[in-house]
Amino acid sequence: MRLEDVAEELNVKLPQVRALVKSGELPAIQIGGRGMWRVERVELENYIQQRYAQAREEIASDSEI
Repeated sequence: MRLEDVAEELNVKLPQVRALVKSGELPAIQIGGRGMWRVERVELENYIQQRYAQAREEIASDSEI
């Protein structure tokens, strides 16, 4: 998936997706010499599942919701 597609899927801005890729939080590969980045759908799904798990842990440890 293009980074623009990932941003749309997550309903966030493109710079936020770029930051996730740069930090290594969202694995991506660079294709070609023009700086085109791609994220495999399975990597995006893994990222989403990790965020759900993190949210569950935060909810379980914090009673102020």
